[in-house]
Amino acid sequence: MGKETSNRIQTSILNAAEKKILVWLAQRQPRWVTSDFLTYVGVIGAVICALGFVLANRDVRFLWLSSFGLVVNWYGDSLDGTLARVRNTQRPVYGFFIDHSLDAITICIMCIGAGLSPMFKLNIALLVLAGYLVLSIYTYVCTILKDEFRLTYGCFGPTEFRLVIIIINTLYIYTPWREWHCEFYGQQLGVYDLGGAFIAVFLFVAWLSQFVKDRRILSKRDPLKPYNPQDKRN
Repeated sequence: MGKETSNRIQTSILNAAEKKILVWLAQRQPRWVTSDFLTYVGVIGAVICALGFVLANRDVRFLWLSSFGLVVNWYGDSLDGTLARVRNTQRPVYGFFIDHSLDAITICIMCIGAGLSPMFKLNIALLVLAGYLVLSIYTYVCTILKDEFRLTYGCFGPTEFRLVIIIINTLYIYTPWREWHCEFYGQQLGVYDLGGAFIAVFLFVAWLSQFVKDRRILSKRDPLKPYNPQDKRN
């Protein structure tokens, strides 16, 4: 349990189309492209994304670089496992270890980069990071306890998350909304800060909703034992 062999749950909007695209891409990768190579490409994509965010302080058009980094990150992070399955070269233990260890680093890089951009305040970006990591940890816990690896929550997954950020980047470049601000408990928040806060709330609500369901299931599987004071163990 707790490895790539666990039952994979994917219910996102783009899942069906994404699977076809990933298999098509995997079948056309040159032999020198390996799953490990693609995993590291995903990390490089995260660095490019963060760099674009930071450079947007000089020119908002650098957000196109950020969006490109998200595409590179998707390419590496989504294709590495598909390539292994298409070539039948899975490494369930090592693959789970390396992929999800680096996932934690990549989301940290991207969220900190977003917090250093003109779009989001750092505390908003870190709130999104906290929500994402809470869901990630919960996913890994359930992988061990239920032998179930949940890649998506409801109709939303990592690919949809990247797409939302690309849309936000584009809107920031081409709309005047970035000039709008409001005061909230003494802080000046922009419309994109509010959007980031909404994403963070969505992540925590998704965690809470799934937690309530799984708590009921696991409570029945592992019921409370009646306390017997006579039954003492050393």
